[in-house]
Amino acid sequence: MKSDRLLSILLLLQTHGRVPAHQLAERLEVSVRTIYRDVEALSASGVPVYAERGRHGGIELLAGFRTDVTGLTADESRALFILAAQGAHAALGLDDALGSALRKVMAALPAPHRPAAEVTSRRILVDATRWKGGPLPAVDLDTLQDAVFADRRLRLRYRHSDDTEDSTYTVDPYGLVSKAGVWYLVADRRGGPRLFRADRVRSARLTEEPVKRRPGVELADAWEVLRRQVEERPGGIDVTVRVRRERFGLFLRLHGGALTEPPEDDGVSPWVTARLAIGVVGEARPLLAFGDRLEVLSPPEVREELASVAASVTELYQRGS
Repeated sequence: MKSDRLLSILLLLQTHGRVPAHQLAERLEVSVRTIYRDVEALSASGVPVYAERGRHGGIELLAGFRTDVTGLTADESRALFILAAQGAHAALGLDDALGSALRKVMAALPAPHRPAAEVTSRRILVDATRWKGGPLPAVDLDTLQDAVFADRRLRLRYRHSDDTEDSTYTVDPYGLVSKAGVWYLVADRRGGPRLFRADRVRSARLTEEPVKRRPGVELADAWEVLRRQVEERPGGIDVTVRVRRERFGLFLRLHGGALTEPPEDDGVSPWVTARLAIGVVGEARPLLAFGDRLEVLSPPEVREELASVAASVTELYQRGS
């Protein structure tokens, strides 16, 4: 688009000073004649740009002229370059677009802000995946994106985690959410909010029907309801454990996300007490990996479960000896 090209010319001139017309033409993949027409358009709009012909000529902005195209502050500039590290754009097929946008923003930043923005992109890395979570399944978000932006209903073939057969749904999408590296489709089904993991979608097809969302409900509203349903799911079990101090760092790395309150640590005792929440009794089994460095204090059903599993393992090895 011509407007994009004019902005690119302005940013290039602000960054590099005098630039030969043929270099601008090569950079923007247009003819030299088009570049001169664009320069005339910039001049007519009030930008003090001029062209000098000849061997050492080129196109240049009037000395001292500068426009802060972005209007960004130093902190805003740094925040934007941290955004580039989060990776969600890659799954959406926007890697190249984001890279191009950041280059344009870098060129447009006031000179004092540029070093901080460049350092931020090299010194801050955001990895949204959990430790030892294993590789995430490949996800095809193309059709889901199409439905979200076209405001069309979706026909899904979906496999729930505890099912062996696929289910079929017609849903009204609000949008896509990335949480801890996992993509979710937020949609209404029969007028109620539902959450669908993108990696469990076996197939998706846009219908000809326009989306039917609840009046006044936006993606953030629907997501908040669903998020609370997951986090405040009834039936959770509160588990109290004590962990040997020398193993507590590892315990936090593996189970810190399940803690319900800060650990009790007097700084003297060899044991640290922690409370965590699990969904079902069986989810406590990984605690056995700590051996005698961890003790479950409550509830009794979790203690009994771990004792039973430990006894079964001991019996198995005794039979093999």
